[in-house]
Amino acid sequence: MENTYYERLLEFFLELKQFIKELAVFLRDKFHLTFLRFEEGKGVFATALYRRRGKMARRFVHSSMAVLVAVGMMIAPVIAQEFPGTSVDPWEIPSTSIVLSATTENTNISTLVSEKIRAEAIEYTVAEGDTVSTIAEKFGVSEDTVRWQNSIGSNGKIKVGQTIEILPVTGISHKVSKGDTVYSIAKRYDTSAQAMVDFPYNTFTNDETFELAIGQVVVVPEGIMPSARGTAPRIRQLTPNAGTVVASGSFVWPAGGKITQNFVWYHKGIDIANKSAPAVLAADSGTVVVAGWVDGYGYGNRVLIDHGNGYRTLYAHLASVYVRPGQTVNRGDSIGGMGSTGRSTGVHLHFEVIGNGVYQNPLSVLR
Repeated sequence: MENTYYERLLEFFLELKQFIKELAVFLRDKFHLTFLRFEEGKGVFATALYRRRGKMARRFVHSSMAVLVAVGMMIAPVIAQEFPGTSVDPWEIPSTSIVLSATTENTNISTLVSEKIRAEAIEYTVAEGDTVSTIAEKFGVSEDTVRWQNSIGSNGKIKVGQTIEILPVTGISHKVSKGDTVYSIAKRYDTSAQAMVDFPYNTFTNDETFELAIGQVVVVPEGIMPSARGTAPRIRQLTPNAGTVVASGSFVWPAGGKITQNFVWYHKGIDIANKSAPAVLAADSGTVVVAGWVDGYGYGNRVLIDHGNGYRTLYAHLASVYVRPGQTVNRGDSIGGMGSTGRSTGVHLHFEVIGNGVYQNPLSVLR
């Protein structure tokens, strides 16, 4: 009988051991499965954040500032107690004896437009006496830009109190659809993809391929509404022969091709495109200051020439560089080959003129 008792007790402990072992295996497998699901969800979440990086930056900054203000309001009384005798009761401040009149002799009302560079479209309420042309002039955009953004026909009228949208620059706004690229959008609106890339407030999910997110709104500088193109085609300016001989002290054209982008506040030069990728010439004699891809991005391969008279010229996105820093060049010498290095969407030359430290429109000095 006693042996039977010990046998049953041993059998119980063996079964308990087996149970604990099976339970450990079950918990391990369960934890492993949960961990794998967590990693999969984390990967999806991280991918979504990566694709939308930069899209929530403004909201994040605003929320952070709101939190800082709230914290400041909460700790202000505590800080004030550290400086006894310096608190001021606003109800005890004597009021001024001067009463401002509620009326004024000048009844003209005008809208002050901020000179701060805008990142996106703003709303404007039409006032008495406003026309499409006066509104366009007030905000520094073209009349067509105002009409296209607000679906106003060429003979359409605007009404007092009407709310319209004003883009930050002359052009078109476009909501990205599936399959859209900077190249297809630029082709649709008869402008250059480089102009979209250069506009500082257009963002991309991939800064190397300029990939766009479906649903985002991009600004297309100098774009033209397809339905608005009439019988008169858009004529782009062509540069004269880059080898033109001019008097000393003048700038010659650094390359021949099509001017695809002009000088604006966010684009401090002109773009000259030419699919044949010709040689780029020095616009005037001088000393090479920079040559090569010095930062691995942005301008790509570039040459900067100091002309010794207060002027400097910059030649960017070169495929190859033929000069070196310290070398002197004559006006018209080849300094590199036109290319598409750096932040570029196609073969072109980005050309800048800096006079006494101030960026100048190259078209005002080229001959």
